Amino acid sequence: MATKQFKAESKRVLELMINSIYTNKEIFLRELISNGSDAIDKLHYRSLTDSNIEVKQSDLAINIEIDKKNRNLIISDNGCGMTESELENNLGTIAKSGSLAFKKENEGNNLELIGQFGVGFYSAFMVADKITVESKSLDEEKAHKWVSKGIDGYTIEECEKEGCGTKITLHIKPDADEEKYSEFLEEYKIEELVKKYSDYIRYPIKMEVEHEHKKEGTENEYEKVKEIEVLNSMVPIWRKKKSEITEDDYNNFYTSKFNDFEKPLKVIHTSVEGQLSYNALLYIPSHLPFDYYTKEYEKGLQLYSNGVLIMEKCADLLPDYFSFVKGLVDSQDLSLNISREMLQHDRQLKGIAKNIENKIKSELEKMLKDNREEYETFFKVFGTQLKYGTYMDFGMNKDKLKDLIMFYSSTEKKLVTLKEYCSRMKGGQKDIYYACGETLEKIEKLPQVEAVKDKGYEILYLTENVDEFTLQTMMEYDKNKFTNVCTDKLDIDTAEEKEELKKENNEFEDMFAFMKESISNKVESVRFTNRLVNHPVCLISEGPISLEMEKTLSNQLGNQNQLKAQTVLEINKNHPIVEKLKTLYKDDKEALKNYTKILYSQARLIEGLTIDDPTEISNLICELISK
Repeated sequence: MATKQFKAESKRVLELMINSIYTNKEIFLRELISNGSDAIDKLHYRSLTDSNIEVKQSDLAINIEIDKKNRNLIISDNGCGMTESELENNLGTIAKSGSLAFKKENEGNNLELIGQFGVGFYSAFMVADKITVESKSLDEEKAHKWVSKGIDGYTIEECEKEGCGTKITLHIKPDADEEKYSEFLEEYKIEELVKKYSDYIRYPIKMEVEHEHKKEGTENEYEKVKEIEVLNSMVPIWRKKKSEITEDDYNNFYTSKFNDFEKPLKVIHTSVEGQLSYNALLYIPSHLPFDYYTKEYEKGLQLYSNGVLIMEKCADLLPDYFSFVKGLVDSQDLSLNISREMLQHDRQLKGIAKNIENKIKSELEKMLKDNREEYETFFKVFGTQLKYGTYMDFGMNKDKLKDLIMFYSSTEKKLVTLKEYCSRMKGGQKDIYYACGETLEKIEKLPQVEAVKDKGYEILYLTENVDEFTLQTMMEYDKNKFTNVCTDKLDIDTAEEKEELKKENNEFEDMFAFMKESISNKVESVRFTNRLVNHPVCLISEGPISLEMEKTLSNQLGNQNQLKAQTVLEINKNHPIVEKLKTLYKDDKEALKNYTKILYSQARLIEGLTIDDPTEISNLICELISK
């Protein structure tokens, strides 16, 4: 019997199919099972249109058999089978698909065939050095056998086969130094691959599996028994009606599918039909993944096409600020590339991703409105990621996220939204005030906070490094600008108070110049202020970099941080220490120099900053105490 060469394709093309298009050897089983499912689909469809074809639905199945002795893995189906010419055309011509041709012939009949490209079959050569296909078609009396060892070509001859369908026998390659092909002859591996890639094929995938059973009439004796098992679930949970799914069903699917030990905080189950048709089952976890803020964490949703897993993590389906969402998308509308491993980046994928983004956002908004306690629980876990999202990509997404972010309120003593803050603003107030610090307690004690609260204004307390960058990226909310109470932008004095303060600062500008020089010009200026109530002194920043931002950048960049806050040493003009300073400037400038150093160090400590020479300051304090 003469060996035939592959039509229109060279040795190099087949090598490309096997070695380049597919990057993951284990997907060969997915491809062969999908082909078997398509063959059964065709049979079922023809039985609906041809009264001469009788099909018993319960008999339709895909069977897998392992023959370790002969190193054979056998995948068979009882579908429509292939004629001799179909074997020649579909398997002898690389990249010709019988499924795609059948689908085109029956356009408009809503067929959900999985295989479309005709190259999936050849992925089996990644693990097999010989493939035998025995097939009997509905349309021929005789069965035929197709045999190939790959690049050398193939043979076709008549054979004996009972019943219609196709039987594929893979002779698994011997193990190599870096490749353990024998694992594809292990029951556990085949079960694992079916569960991973083909769990939702609509027909049962059966295999004889060996189990240990206790012998009857014995206490501790066991025997190995082989039983036929169905390896796949067949009906995916996301294709069921919501009314048929319990909360436990959703939770159990999540914990087993995504390896979480806690049930999710929120389940989002949606089905869309129209120009883009898909099912999505999304979960918001109740806690951060342990590797969430590491390089190892991969965002993305599982992607299925008609129940067949195409990608384990499709990153393009989620924006970075929703990267904590887990789940899956199943669609028949996706344009897959030739290997069915990757997705063409086309309008379908982008359209689904956009819909999913909007769905997640709307569900979070609904949670915030209808279940405040649940939303606050969510925000305490994932709020940081939403804040990152506002300033990522140069703030492109700030308007999408501005109503989802929250900060602690000085008046409400809890997390509030920016919308809620603005709804309580005093008449004439145009700024949203905030203060930064390591903890709520430290912010509460800041001298600058005291005066703003004393005038009845609400302050947002920012405790995370990302917080101030978030507000600066947003710049304003509902036409109200954000103002840090610890900067020179704060403006809560009346016109009269401002004028009086200006006169007094002008009067003592020589004293302030001397004090500035006393601390080696470490501040831009020294001046009196109205912003303090009981505290004698504080540091404020001028310009775009605040003290808290400087600390954040220093923690991240260390000595490489070149961005420093420009600071001003402000002295409470109503504090008793003012008269002391005025007297010292007149009578004892050396003492004033020491006082200034202490006051500056005090202001730095209040802000959580270090002192350049703590020994000097300690000695100065002891000297003053001893007088």
